[in-house]
This record gives sequence, C-alpha cells and structure tokens, in this order.
Amino acid sequence: MAKEKWNDISDEELARRIVEDNRTELFEILYKRYYLKVVDKCHSFLKNRDMAEDFANDILSKAYEKLPGFKGNSRFSSWLYAITYNYSIDYLRRKKKLHYPNWNSENEIPDIPDESEADLEQMSYENLLRILEMIHPEEKALLLMKYQDNLPGKQIAQTLRISEDAVKMRLKRARTRVIYLFQHELKKL
Repeated sequence: MAKEKWNDISDEELARRIVEDNRTELFEILYKRYYLKVVDKCHSFLKNRDMAEDFANDILSKAYEKLPGFKGNSRFSSWLYAITYNYSIDYLRRKKKLHYPNWNSENEIPDIPDESEADLEQMSYENLLRILEMIHPEEKALLLMKYQDNLPGKQIAQTLRISEDAVKMRLKRARTRVIYLFQHELKKL
C-alpha cells in the first residue's frame, strides 16, 4: 500500500500494523499526526516551547518503544496522552519535588459552597489560564483531562495511576481551589 493510502488509516490500525506486520516505517505517520499536539500539551505544563519540543520527541520515542503494549482497548490518542501527561507530571514532580498529598495538606483551602461554582461562568479565559498556573500540576492535569480533553473518570484514573474515587475527590478539590483563587483575584480588582 502506498504511503499516501496509509494516511487514511486509523491510528489504531496503524499501531496494529506497526506491531503485527513489523511496519516500523508507519510510525512516521503517527509521529506527524501527533507531534504538534504532544508539543502543545507539554507546553501547557512546562511553559517552555523548546523544552516542550524536546519532551515531545522523547514521548513519541517512548510511545514507539511501548507500542507492543498498546492493546487497542482505548483510542491511540488517549493512550499517547496518558504517556504525555505522566511524562510531564513526573518531570514536574522531580523538578519541584512535588508530591500531591503533601502539597495539598500544605496548601489547605476553606470549604466553599457549591453555588460558588457559578462564579466560574464569570471567569475569563485569561483569568483561568493564570489561575491554572497557581495550582498543583496534578490538579491542572486533572482539570485539563476532564474539561479540555473530555476524558472519562476511569481513563483519568488509569492515566494518573490513581483510583476513580481519588479522581472524583481531586477534581472536586481542584474545582474548589480554582473557585477560591478566582474569588481572591476578584477581591484584588
């Protein structure tokens, strides 16, 4: 099959052919499909474009090495994003020596009534971006996976290697922290 025809094949089928038929050259198609998406996702965590590009190369190399472990139970993009999130979060943990439970107990926030979530509707995109930089990288990852990438709780749990109950609890805490920080930002204005 000519390379042009492979461009119309699903990611999952390409992954299967790479592994089962030893068509390693086909990974170039997946690489081209996902390189910029992985760079953008890394950049959202690292805030450094050059580093994000280096990370994307590392992540895609890692994905190629792990491709035999991709069983096709999820979409290839979800599987790749799990690698991307974990790679980025692991780096931030090492760099900042962050451990979520310890960080969370050191950064307590008061209980906020559920009605306060209505405040989120008033938040501008710029405010949201600024506030996302103030929260723990794992909270940011949770919120991005849930609300930007629309991943289900089970998939988020697998990606971050935590239970689904922990995902629910941490999502609630992350939303509460965003609301709290937003309310503080409003008071400054």
